[in-house]
Amino acid sequence: MSTQRNLPEAMFFDMDGTLFQTETILLPAYHATFDVLREKGLFTGETPPEERILGALGMLLEHIWQRVMPESSVEARQAADELLLHFQMEALKQGQGKLYDGVAETLQALRDKGVRLFVASNGLEDYVGHVTEAMGLSPLFEDLYSAGKYQTRSKVDLVKIALDTHQISSAWMVGDRSSDVEAGLKNNLTVAACDYAGFREAGELEGAHIRIRSFAELLEYV
Repeated sequence: MSTQRNLPEAMFFDMDGTLFQTETILLPAYHATFDVLREKGLFTGETPPEERILGALGMLLEHIWQRVMPESSVEARQAADELLLHFQMEALKQGQGKLYDGVAETLQALRDKGVRLFVASNGLEDYVGHVTEAMGLSPLFEDLYSAGKYQTRSKVDLVKIALDTHQISSAWMVGDRSSDVEAGLKNNLTVAACDYAGFREAGELEGAHIRIRSFAELLEYV
């Protein structure tokens, strides 16, 4: 791990497990989703363990449901997609959800230094937009990039689109999963790995240039 680095032109941030404490709205929505799936006859048995969906955060949605409910039909997975989003949006409207400590202040400090800020998430467009707005972060970001909006198959492609669109020559990728590390390295970016959410599996952050244990720690490297 290196110490201080040159100030980049831009930074790309993953959403879940990096900026937003996803489980604060995800887990209640997850259980509500399976209650409805059972009512509709699309799922039987106990709700899959929470660890399955927490461990899948950062994946594309289709891969998440393949992991959570591998024996279920495509219809059931599509319904789960819609229901989970619905219940999470309702939670945000009710003022639920929480950022990690220091996120808003750190992002503001980076903006004040002249860094252009972007979100790069494998989530749905509506989800990413609503979380950003509900958490009061919208004024800080120049643009939001989501796999749901751009229909990308990997975060590597999503970040490449953003870099090209905004003609960015130097940037950091900040995130907590292997998809974030891969997106940064394959686009020749500095990778700052967030090691505080607890969703990652062993070895996922290998290759990152920086590893932080709190979001505010990011400022120590610029």
